[in-house]
Amino acid sequence: MQAENYLEKFVFVTDSAIEGKGIFISKPILEGEIIMVIKGETISEEECIRREEEEGNVYIFWNDANYIDVINTKKIKYINHNCESNCSVEENDEDSLLLIASRNIDANEELTIDYGYDEIYEECRCDACCQKNV
Repeated sequence: MQAENYLEKFVFVTDSAIEGKGIFISKPILEGEIIMVIKGETISEEECIRREEEEGNVYIFWNDANYIDVINTKKIKYINHNCESNCSVEENDEDSLLLIASRNIDANEELTIDYGYDEIYEECRCDACCQKNV
């Protein structure tokens, strides 16, 4: 599939009820559709650790081959966590990943992923976690 066929042109950044800014989709999309390619600067594990520790950079993805720093991107760096996310991240090639709809998504709905690291669940404020803590 050509990159111009992906749905990234319908993705926009705006204020999020989850945290700060978020990314949203301006048209309905179907489960399994590729929303966008996740690209950034490919870095080593050592550089990833350095950026996390020294710079507080939390905008780094892992694709089972490389670390991909997306801090300088215009959209994907704003994707927020939700334990009941509507998107998943899947391998594409050694320098990129794919953001894919894991269920049907309505127009103007925020796109979210499960960050998948233990510490996020301790701080999570998504609807599912807030209901568990009541």
